[in-house]
Amino acid sequence: MSEFFRTSTLWVVDFRYGGSPRRWFKAFGPDVDVAGVMAARLRDLYGSRARLDEVRKASEEEEGVYLRGDAPTNVFCPTGRGGGGKAGN
Repeated sequence: MSEFFRTSTLWVVDFRYGGSPRRWFKAFGPDVDVAGVMAARLRDLYGSRARLDEVRKASEEEEGVYLRGDAPTNVFCPTGRGGGGKAGN
């Protein structure tokens, strides 16, 4: 895992799901067609409900936030609990 991370680049993937904006952070190795891979992954996961808007390399600030685990998450939980791991969030 650590060897991959040293040679990978963190990418910001902006897309729309059901018309709502979503953002993922994904790491990819060198020489990967990130837009093509992510468009195919979204199509496989969500069909026509998702549309890829943009992929770009994360800025140093975004990468730092991601590595510290401070990145905001898009969490939907049918139980009504939030993404903090505590009931009622």
